Amino acid sequence: MRKKNRKLLIQELDITEAKTAQQVWQIQIPAYEAEAELIKCWDLPPLKETAACLQQCGETFYGGFIDGQLAGAISFKITDDALDIHRLMVARHFFRQGVARALIGYVEQLAAGQKEIIVATGTDNLPAVELYKQQGFKEVKKVVTPENLSLTFFSKEKKKP
Repeated sequence: MRKKNRKLLIQELDITEAKTAQQVWQIQIPAYEAEAELIKCWDLPPLKETAACLQQCGETFYGGFIDGQLAGAISFKITDDALDIHRLMVARHFFRQGVARALIGYVEQLAAGQKEIIVATGTDNLPAVELYKQQGFKEVKKVVTPENLSLTFFSKEKKKP
């Protein structure tokens, strides 16, 4: 059930802190288990990671908090011409409450001046595919990995401010 009047507070996370990495990891595993179920692939790299792996990944993380609880997180790396979203995860009990949409919107604001925003997801992860399309991302390509996993890559041109 969707909760009304619950404000999402988004802030940067210091993923190198053990406590923070553990909090993110505790939502990463169930979130990616949900994706694994959708795409029928239980060998996703995020499911093999530990909190210590997150501390070493070199990505910038932002978390969305509702009533002081971590509801979701997004991570990315910035290159010379793009902001590359690496992870987008929502705690299961916050699914379908606008958390992922808000995190994407926040990162888009951070990308001001970047040429484009790029992201990939499992082709059969229809909720994620639909979310990215609704947020204005365009499908760029589909790739099948050696493990027979189909990935869809998206891009969103960033308008100059």
